[in-house]
Amino acid sequence: MRNPLLAAAVVIMTTAALAACGSSADGNGPEAAGAQRPAASGPAVPGPSAATPTPPATPSAGEPEEPAAGPSAPDTGPKTPSDAITPATGTFTKKQKEYLRDRVPKGMDPAAVLQTGQETCDKLRYLVKADRDTAVGAIATKEIPDAADAVAGLCPQHQDLVDEAAYAYPDGIHTGKRLRPGAYRSASPTAACSWQVTGAGGKELSSGSSDTGASRKITIPASARTFTSTGCYAWLPEGAQG
Repeated sequence: MRNPLLAAAVVIMTTAALAACGSSADGNGPEAAGAQRPAASGPAVPGPSAATPTPPATPSAGEPEEPAAGPSAPDTGPKTPSDAITPATGTFTKKQKEYLRDRVPKGMDPAAVLQTGQETCDKLRYLVKADRDTAVGAIATKEIPDAADAVAGLCPQHQDLVDEAAYAYPDGIHTGKRLRPGAYRSASPTAACSWQVTGAGGKELSSGSSDTGASRKITIPASARTFTSTGCYAWLPEGAQG
């Protein structure tokens, strides 16, 4: 089940109008620096699913998860030296050059790599205006995998989204001392959203569902040993709304 906001973001991101708007609004796009921007759009962002994805590693107690930073360019192979990264026309800003450092494979147009990061910023800008929780959830679930790097290098005004996502729980199984006690709310749950909190010996402490797809709130107690979520997309810490 695709999240309608994420699906709408994909449609809008693929239009030339939003591409132009995105680059001029923040001054971060290749055109803003005089660089040529390729016509191809970035990959579509999938929406939440009722199926339980493979859970990512969660942090130690009290520590945030490390946000996923999907590389804009392959990790292997020789990269273009930083001093040789130049657009076909015009120049890159200092901020853009920092983002492109160690990201541009030799022989690849650096503007194409920059476009990928800029499109991530465009998606976040659209989502946060439509529904902030969905924007945070998209980062927490790694559905916008390069968000941390793109935000740090190109759109730092969205750093609060990345910071909150680091304390969120995507669908999956979260266990042991890595659980953080506290109140959480579901972000963009499906009609098949369900959850369970168990303590020592597998004793159920709480459980529930949201067959209407309405957002729910739960509390993970200090005695929790396992938190399992399916179809709820992501659970965000209460008190962190923007």
